[in-house]
Amino acid sequence: MGWVLEMRKIIVLSFVTLDGVMQAPGNPEEDPSGGFRYGGWMVPYSDEFSMKEMVRQMDRPFDLLLGRKTYEIFAAYWPNVKTPGNPIAAGLNNAMKYVVSKTLTNPGWNSSVVVSGDVVGHIKRLKESDGPQLHVHGSGNLIQTLMKHDLVDELWLKIFPITLGPGKRLFADGTIPVAFKLQECKTSPRGVIFASYQREGEVTTGSMK
Repeated sequence: MGWVLEMRKIIVLSFVTLDGVMQAPGNPEEDPSGGFRYGGWMVPYSDEFSMKEMVRQMDRPFDLLLGRKTYEIFAAYWPNVKTPGNPIAAGLNNAMKYVVSKTLTNPGWNSSVVVSGDVVGHIKRLKESDGPQLHVHGSGNLIQTLMKHDLVDELWLKIFPITLGPGKRLFADGTIPVAFKLQECKTSPRGVIFASYQREGEVTTGSMK
């Protein structure tokens, strides 16, 4: 059965702090730009519950839409992970990868395509094409472009009980006024909130008077 019944969804899967920082959640070397000193901030909150939820979110057909930095981080790690018994590695390695870059010309990870030039137009055509969901991991600059052009259909957030102050933020320069509907919400034993939101209509206002 094909995927022609509806437009492909762009889904942002992001680890984020209470104050909105998304920079370098996985390890200290991931992205120290801007003097960021807290790389690896999500690691102390890892547990079996969180792992099962992440596996559940990725246990479905999807393609990847990534910025260059995140693509290079993923490409240096995931192809070296044995996929049997590791559904996350299997999903990422088997997915079609679309990497947005002005400089990358020869991506080495299998099933990778460079998106350049009219990036917004290309992404809009991807949404209209035949295929599964488009998952966005990391890729802070790309997310700002997607939000600016109202191309994000769903947000699958992991919200951590920590504030960091300085750092790259999920809701930054690209954020526009839009409304989302909460689809699902779960909390891990260590206080991480798994919240999924779906794009829904425009922002409405009212008065408490």
